[in-house]
Amino acid sequence: MSDKGIVGGFYQSELASVTANGGALLVFYSPDLATTQQRIEANGGNIIKPVFDFPGGKRFHFTEPSGNEFAVWSDK
Repeated sequence: MSDKGIVGGFYQSELASVTANGGALLVFYSPDLATTQQRIEANGGNIIKPVFDFPGGKRFHFTEPSGNEFAVWSDK
């Protein structure tokens, strides 16, 4: 077998991953939501769901400059 492993990678696309279209929501952890939110916004991110409580902590959702949706949560 000469082609072992996983073949893949990243590519540029006009499409974006958003939960409204069935995309998976990747959630990052941060011990400091306020600082993380400031850094996201300073780097071109757009907050689409402000910080809210949920079982296990607080989180917010954002899109990065290409339009992909992510979330950040904290248990603090």
